[in-house]
Amino acid sequence: MDSSPGVLILCSLLCSVYLCAVSAQAPVVSVEPRAATVRQGESASFRCQVGSGAPPVQLQWKRANNQALPDNAKVGPDGSVLTIAKARPENQGQYRCMASNSAGRSTGMAVLNVKYAPRVQLTQAGPLQVRMGEPVSVDCRATGRPRPTTTWKRQGSTLQLVTKETNDVNTIQWPAVHPEDSGVYICQAENSEGVAKVKIKIIVQGQPGAPVASVGTTEMTVVDGHTVTMSCQASGSPLPVITWSKLRAPLPWKHTVSGGVLTLNSVGRQDSGQYICNATNIHGYSEAYMQMEVESPPYATSLPDQVRLQPGDALSLQCLALGTHPIQIEWSRGGRVSLPPGSESTKDGSLQIAHVKLSDAGTYKCVATNHIGSSEALARVIIRA
Repeated sequence: MDSSPGVLILCSLLCSVYLCAVSAQAPVVSVEPRAATVRQGESASFRCQVGSGAPPVQLQWKRANNQALPDNAKVGPDGSVLTIAKARPENQGQYRCMASNSAGRSTGMAVLNVKYAPRVQLTQAGPLQVRMGEPVSVDCRATGRPRPTTTWKRQGSTLQLVTKETNDVNTIQWPAVHPEDSGVYICQAENSEGVAKVKIKIIVQGQPGAPVASVGTTEMTVVDGHTVTMSCQASGSPLPVITWSKLRAPLPWKHTVSGGVLTLNSVGRQDSGQYICNATNIHGYSEAYMQMEVESPPYATSLPDQVRLQPGDALSLQCLALGTHPIQIEWSRGGRVSLPPGSESTKDGSLQIAHVKLSDAGTYKCVATNHIGSSEALARVIIRA
């Protein structure tokens, strides 16, 4: 290497320029991870990494809005690691790591998401006493992360009520309440972290003599083909007239009404739905509701019910079952013979044999079963060379 004075002077100048450039370089930082999601009560940590910059570099953590860190936030000895211990919902948001030296400063950002179970609150406390005919509305406000799904139900019923939802508020409302609207109503909020409920009792005070209808039970489950009776009572003066109807459909044609009792003969699945008892007198009317679900045993069929094949062909049978779900389907072979080796049956009711042999001929049986009963269907498989 040339060690002449000119070269030495040039090297000295280049080194000085390089050192000056380094000493004048502001820090460059990044945060890992850039985002973290934890459940309420869990902890999260972020590391602030300095990629380049002239030492010494000072690190400082703050909230993104320049507010101080929460009391459950801890910063490591060298300032690089931020830990949020036992995270709370209010800890959610952006956090900023600021690195600074004599040449300037730069910032890295991180986002913390905190999931928590729903919390619900009503706009008013019960019991709520109102007069018949007055409008009523109750707001249910739900918070939680992820955003919870909010529903209203009446205690003792599984039917979801029609409500109005705006942002985080779900409102149950009546343009004009009737005595049969009296009861306990439940607002429920649910997300992946849990469920929260809150109740309110509503008491509707009717005028003297106004009808009040009631039914023995609000829900019933019956079996297809059976006879069903629904009883409705009504108080009021003069004595109310009782009639029955079905929501969004006419009453089944096999029905009779006598003394407030609705009788349905040989019900079918199409008769499922909500039945309404209406009591009327000169002072007004009142309604009571009965939800009926008709369940049926399975009815199984095989497609096809007969098939002709040659050795080496593929066999495909499908067992179809109508009835109340869940329905379990099982294939077997007639004559107490087990299914051929290599046969495959699936939960959806299909039976497959990739390559049949002469010995695979015979009768195959599918049995469909639910909690009410069972049904079977036969398929004849003919194999000829």
